[in-house]
Amino acid sequence: MRKPMLSRSFCVAALALALSGCGNTADRGYQGWVEADLIFVSPDESGRITKLTVREGDEARKGELIYALDDDLQQADLNQNNATLANARQSFDRAQSLSKTGSGTQANLDAAVSALRVAEARVETSKTRLTRRQVFAPVTGPVQQIYFREGEMVGAQKPVLSILPPGNMKLRFYVPEPVLPQLAIGDSVRVTCDGCAPDLTAKIYFIATQAEYTPPVIYSLDERNKLVYLIQARPDRPTSLRVGQPVSIFPMPKTAASPQSAPGAKS
Repeated sequence: MRKPMLSRSFCVAALALALSGCGNTADRGYQGWVEADLIFVSPDESGRITKLTVREGDEARKGELIYALDDDLQQADLNQNNATLANARQSFDRAQSLSKTGSGTQANLDAAVSALRVAEARVETSKTRLTRRQVFAPVTGPVQQIYFREGEMVGAQKPVLSILPPGNMKLRFYVPEPVLPQLAIGDSVRVTCDGCAPDLTAKIYFIATQAEYTPPVIYSLDERNKLVYLIQARPDRPTSLRVGQPVSIFPMPKTAASPQSAPGAKS
């Protein structure tokens, strides 16, 4: 059976469309996405949450109380150490008086001094443990997620909630090896995404020194099995972006140095 032949005009149109598609590919920039380094706020010791002052989406401000844990055990430990400290002070006063009258020995006085210092240190430790049952925001930023609620038990070093400071937002994208010499730490790049403001920019702060294969998150057939380098940049307006959002990165042209400022130029 004879196969139908494409008309000449159709071939020309298809070729023009292919060339146009190649040009658009170059104009799409480098594909990347938005990530963030969350701050996880955890208690030093396990306990039951008695107060939670923020909800997801609330703005947590540095130094403000965000949650509290039950403190019965810590308070009891402080009371016990205060009683021990009182006895240590009495023993020290007695040993000091005996030493002054010559009835006591230097060894007994030294032991009393040592016991007093240990008791004082334990009281300070107990005060610190009691104080840390109230947890304050270490940074300013919106609360991203709450993992434990009021009335729930939380283990030591288990995050109760996470906070995202705006300065912890970052863009990650990959560039092929031939483009790498054109980029440097401190360079600005233009950022575009669906529905975003038209004037978003970011500044490169990290360039990988080791190549890797194109990650699967980039679904470009032309980029598969090619070695690329990871680059990370901090957005100048982080509140305009969202974590996980796909973005396109366009390197910005560098300003040429003036002849007066160029190395080796004569004044």
